[in-house]
Amino acid sequence: MGERHGGRLLVECLVALGARKAFGVPGESYLAVLDALHDTGGALDFVLCRNEGGAGFMAAAWGKLTGQPGICMVTRGPGVTNASIGIHTAMQDSVPMLVFVGQVGTDMKGREAFQEVDYRAVYGTMAKWVTEIDRVERIPEIVSRAWTTAVSGRPGPVVVALPEDMLSSLTETPAIAGPVRIARPAPDAQAVVEARDLLAKAERPLIFFGGCNWAPEGRAALRRFAEENHVPAVAVFRYNDMMDNRSAAFAGHAGVGMWPSTRKLIEDADVILAVNVRFGENSTGGYSLLQVPDPVQKIIHVHASDLEIGKVYRPVLGVQADPSAFMQALCDTDGAGRAEDNWFRSAKAAFEKGFDLPAQPSPVDMGVVVRHLEGVLPEDAILTNGAGNFAVWPGYFFRFGEGQRLLAPQSGAMGYGLPAAVAAKVADPARTVVCFAGDGDFQMNCQELATARQAGATPIVLVLNNGIYGTIRAHQERHYPGRVSGTSMVSPDFATFARAYGMHGERVERTEDFAAAFDRALASETGAVLDLDISEEALTPRVTLSQMRAAAQKTGK
Repeated sequence: MGERHGGRLLVECLVALGARKAFGVPGESYLAVLDALHDTGGALDFVLCRNEGGAGFMAAAWGKLTGQPGICMVTRGPGVTNASIGIHTAMQDSVPMLVFVGQVGTDMKGREAFQEVDYRAVYGTMAKWVTEIDRVERIPEIVSRAWTTAVSGRPGPVVVALPEDMLSSLTETPAIAGPVRIARPAPDAQAVVEARDLLAKAERPLIFFGGCNWAPEGRAALRRFAEENHVPAVAVFRYNDMMDNRSAAFAGHAGVGMWPSTRKLIEDADVILAVNVRFGENSTGGYSLLQVPDPVQKIIHVHASDLEIGKVYRPVLGVQADPSAFMQALCDTDGAGRAEDNWFRSAKAAFEKGFDLPAQPSPVDMGVVVRHLEGVLPEDAILTNGAGNFAVWPGYFFRFGEGQRLLAPQSGAMGYGLPAAVAAKVADPARTVVCFAGDGDFQMNCQELATARQAGATPIVLVLNNGIYGTIRAHQERHYPGRVSGTSMVSPDFATFARAYGMHGERVERTEDFAAAFDRALASETGAVLDLDISEEALTPRVTLSQMRAAAQKTGK
């Protein structure tokens, strides 16, 4: 291998590992890396984003969708602080991500040089690992370790700082030969038998599942075990796409605004098989559904990381294993299955009853819209959303099929939906991608429409435009009814805005006009934004803004 600069060595290593795309905003602190990307012939393509926050979200979404680390490249100081939201989102979502960030030269460190940041101090609690290259010869070692760290155990983001002199220094060090194959940790055979026995003897068993790092055969085993043994299965917050919602076993989604039937199902269970979950605040009703630290329910906790087992709740059985490997082993274990009973049937019936909705008091009725989307979207469609009351529609009222995916942030980050949709289209251009966004959520990262156009990505964005920050207005009406402060918005004409970026844009003001407008969006070769006229009264699917305010005033708040 001939002599070349560290930036080229870094890129050679990423290509060898299988990286295909890097999302970022250019900066002078990593010019050598940009120079090296010029010569990859598209093997590692740089997706030019308009803000580092958007780049961070795109890399996080890429990791969530593909299982491979999403690559984010940003400059030091302001660049990486903008990208912080993507790092935090990747950590909370447990998705693999590599953030390469420029750094001042090693000869200037510690002087508070221009845009200098102590990355270990800033990101030590936000990322899975933070490191800095201190010798150009160590680039292959560090990049390989960063990749492996990001994908193993509980996946997460890794931050790698790149001092300028490490990138510009010349070296003959060879790049790594290729990716390391990481075998999935198999479960202890006796533990699988014990788990099977606990579930078989239970009167009210429940499967609690989550995470995105499932192998296809693992998801199939999860569904098969639940169906054949008549065990209801509930997804944790924003992972309801990991099992076909039409399965007889799928019984709901535990998260913000979870249905009362789902809450009761978790509370009433006597044995819970928790697979690939970390028992987050949103999925446990603020840690109120299960008693901390010793739940009344018997918990079987299966996770690839030993750091997650028993972190909040003490299980009767903890199993450190890959979730897919565990479910496959559980399916293969001999033992009498449970007969179908009222517990199993009523769980599914209660879930289906939750879809009974009143007509929405709005020019565009989102209940009707979501039912239409269920009927017309292909079986491999991808839905994305950021954060806000609008997220209830893709999160709770869309029934995901086996091949459909949801990209949504467990961190509750606004502005995630559009960058995630761009990343999904970049990853797999043939799939239909629909982004749900509120008018506030959309404007957090609406500039990434330019990224979509330049990258040739064509998502469809549905802007649920009600002129308010809906979630915060709901809290205001509950706690300070009628005292509106800081939650009303004046927004641009989103259809015109989309057309300014060269995309298809339409305003939809009646429910009956949505189907034709969506057909035109699907037919567009540029991607589309549909601006949906939503009344602020339709603040939640079942309770209007006026009802919320009146109830709070009645209780004297």
